[in-house]
Amino acid sequence: MTIVRSIAYAIIPLLILIFFSCIAVIIGFVIIQFAPDLSFEKIINKTTQVFLVLSIFPAMTYFKLNRETLGFAEKALFFKQLLQGFALGIISLLPVFIILYQLRINVIDTTQPWTLLWLFEKTSIALLLALLISLIEEPLFRGILLLALVRKLPLTAALIISASYYAALHFIKSKTVISFQDIHFLSGFQLMGEAFANILNPDIFSAFIALFMVGLFLGLIRTQIKTSLGLCIGCHTAWVWQIKLNKTFFNTDFHADYAYLVSSYDGVIGPMVSGWLLVFSLGYVVLIRHKYLHKS
Repeated sequence: MTIVRSIAYAIIPLLILIFFSCIAVIIGFVIIQFAPDLSFEKIINKTTQVFLVLSIFPAMTYFKLNRETLGFAEKALFFKQLLQGFALGIISLLPVFIILYQLRINVIDTTQPWTLLWLFEKTSIALLLALLISLIEEPLFRGILLLALVRKLPLTAALIISASYYAALHFIKSKTVISFQDIHFLSGFQLMGEAFANILNPDIFSAFIALFMVGLFLGLIRTQIKTSLGLCIGCHTAWVWQIKLNKTFFNTDFHADYAYLVSSYDGVIGPMVSGWLLVFSLGYVVLIRHKYLHKS
């Protein structure tokens, strides 16, 4: 019975995602009629994302959550956690970039201007975008979704399911481009079907596992430390920031001897990141248990 209940609760977020996607498809079809120059695929994708973000507020009401139960600490502590999490993100991922450079998987992009102004502009914009992404994704995945699952399921199951959704959402995309002349009411549903089917694409497996480990690690932080969403946001921000800068400063040589350590998703996440975060996660669990036993 426990397994059946776990499967049922695991499917509910998927049903919600499909519902929002269907609404986004209909809205996208209406928008494209008045703005034919826009990308139909991007309209649907962005509209779905907006619905997911907005769902945080009714979900908070339904689960009777406030800022604290969602994971936000009081202001002073939150900003302290943000900096601590950012430092953790740098420490936990920077070694990967150093190794990728040493293995010549990452090659410096000599076509860039490399001026101080250019560096400041790129690092600043990347940091702001990384923070924005983290401020959206963390309350959604390590806030609402994880908390809802923890209330209904064992912690391990909740961590695995929430991390799976976090990873999968990065790959629910369709590469099909439909010209305005060929768009009809069912076109959006066709794109939606292709997007969800992409999760089964074997080519994304290594990137999926890496993102799953990202979600699992952040989930461990969130569930072991009370009101720790600031740590998750800071860590997530540092990771995204470094990945964005890596794509700006370096080119990925997929013909290098050890190129199999990264995926084509962003030239960073892949088997190396999966293994590295697995070690980090295990070390974190051991540290938490040691502190618990020491207190006992």
